[in-house]
Order: sequence, then C-alpha cells, then structure tokens
Amino acid sequence: MPEMLRLHHFEPRSRANGPGLRSVLWLQGCTLHCPGCFNPHTHPRDGGSLHSIDDLLGLILAQTGQVEGITISGGEPLQQAGPLAALLMAVKKASSLSILLFTGYTWKETSHIPEAETILKNTDVILTGRYQARHRVASSLLGSSNKTIHFLTDRYTQADLDLVPEAEVLIQSDGNIRFSGIEPLQW
Repeated sequence: MPEMLRLHHFEPRSRANGPGLRSVLWLQGCTLHCPGCFNPHTHPRDGGSLHSIDDLLGLILAQTGQVEGITISGGEPLQQAGPLAALLMAVKKASSLSILLFTGYTWKETSHIPEAETILKNTDVILTGRYQARHRVASSLLGSSNKTIHFLTDRYTQADLDLVPEAEVLIQSDGNIRFSGIEPLQW
C-alpha cells in the first residue's frame, strides 16, 4: 500500500501562508491542542481525507509556474512525519518549489523525530513551537512570540517573511469563502 497523508485542505494559491504565491497543504490530526489555536477543526485524527504521496505531488506540481513554493501546516505535520518526508523529497526532486513548514513542536522536539533529518534537508524554512495565546504577535508568520524561525537554506530572509500579509480572503470556485493567514479574519 502506498504511503498516505491525511489532508484537511489543499489551497492551490495563497499569499498569506509564506513568501510569494504558494500552494498550502493543511494536514489533519494534532494531539498538541494549543489553547487558542485557530485551526481546531484540523485536530481530529480521523478527519480530513487520505491521499497518496503521488496524488498530492500531482496537485502540487499542477501549480508549477504559478506558485513559487508550498507551505505545510496543520494540524500537526510532524505527527505524519514518515509520509511527509516522502512528499517533501518528491517535491524537491521534481521541482524547484520552495518549502515552508509550520510545526507546534520545538526545534529540540523536532530534532528527535526519526524522519527529522530528511524533512529538514528538504525544507527551506521551518517555524517551530506551540502557539501561546498570551504571547500572541500574529506577524512575520509568527502566531506567538515564543515560536522560532529557522532558515535552513538561503532562499528566504526575515525581510521576506515580514512582507507576508497577515490574512487573506479566498473565494472558492464553489462560492464558499475561506479565511487564511496568521491572523485569519473573523465575521
């Protein structure tokens, strides 16, 4: 059976989830349950839908030429570390797309995940640490001031992250409205 990732949502094009125009994959499942998390609907491990690495790679590569990279968020992406590592390797092998990864794990916790070496080798920027509502900043892609940014390649700088809009409104092809970003809008 092929490796599978549990996906909450795929957004083909977004400006509020990393530098430039990006595709975004929100993975499903998180046991961290950070108080104040604005993505609690991504927490149930049985939510979302299962997708093969090949199918997700196809979705991502279909955006080549339109986006400069992908962003992986969640849920908690590192709770699906094996299939995530396989996807990131496949993206890097098949394209020049950049990869930005959000995780609620600290840098130290991340380094103890068996697949960490592969994940980090195929990632340009990783933002680590649990969201802490009492330290909320919602700028430069940081939800709270305790989170840390690690530039793993020279593709981006802090100045690039500072230019990312805090939020966006996306009108889906079916007419539904989706709010996205580090400071998602509320009605």
